[in-house]
Amino acid sequence: MNTSRHQDSLNDAFTKNFISFAVGLIINCINGMFVYTYFKSKVFQQDPRYVLYIHLVINDMIMLTVSVMLQILTYTIPIMFGPCCFLLLIIITTNNPLNLASMAVERYIAVCQPLRHSQVCTVQRTYALIALIWAVSFIPAITDVIIILTTQPLSVFSSKVLCYPSYMNLNSPPQVLLFSFVFLTLIITYLKVLCAARAVAASNRASAKNAHNTILLHGVQLLLCMLSYISPFINLILVTAWPRDSTKIFFSTFLFTNVLPRLLSPLIYGVRDRTFIPSLRSEITFLKIFKRGRLK
Repeated sequence: MNTSRHQDSLNDAFTKNFISFAVGLIINCINGMFVYTYFKSKVFQQDPRYVLYIHLVINDMIMLTVSVMLQILTYTIPIMFGPCCFLLLIIITTNNPLNLASMAVERYIAVCQPLRHSQVCTVQRTYALIALIWAVSFIPAITDVIIILTTQPLSVFSSKVLCYPSYMNLNSPPQVLLFSFVFLTLIITYLKVLCAARAVAASNRASAKNAHNTILLHGVQLLLCMLSYISPFINLILVTAWPRDSTKIFFSTFLFTNVLPRLLSPLIYGVRDRTFIPSLRSEITFLKIFKRGRLK
């Protein structure tokens, strides 16, 4: 991002902010329906797979909300550097790939070690794992805060800034280690499940194939997750090549690296899942009937 975005006319700025807000709201509403369906059914709440899934969806909703809010703020008013750091820390913490690794490992155990799955993957252990994920997620955020405290005077926190992600060090060593660990986990679990799909009996082959397809899609999610971190470098390269289109480039990269990828989570599990999507449809139908009854 860059201050050149203020070269936009009032109509262009309004259009871009409206698109970001509208798309973000639609995606959050879709994700919100999955969250609502999850909490309406005890069956999903007792399955570690869906517990991890809904945690990922809620993370996406938080990150999307804060990202769109920052996008709008950069076009409107500057904020204090302290609150700006807090909002950026939320984005860093929620944009954590460890949940993808956990979901991939859970699918690996379900396919390759089905007899141990109910013992290893319990709901209590899943909640403990989520707590560990959040604890580890704070490491890159804390690292960025320490870097700022050691390189900038304390007075910078009371100054007003246009809140760009470039104010934070979004490529610290802990984040590189996290992405490397998740990448290796996805590769290993994918290959293990792929081998299992060929070895298991025909009755379980469909389940194994679905599992390795899911892990492959997690790889796509990881790539999109990484794009949100390297978007400043993408912007730099594209703006250098096409300086006159800088504001369009900033907006396009934000839309494709921060907003639209948040729609991928419900598509990977919710829409493809044979258990979740019927429950979602029944809940939507119930809400429609309930609404019509109240209107009458």
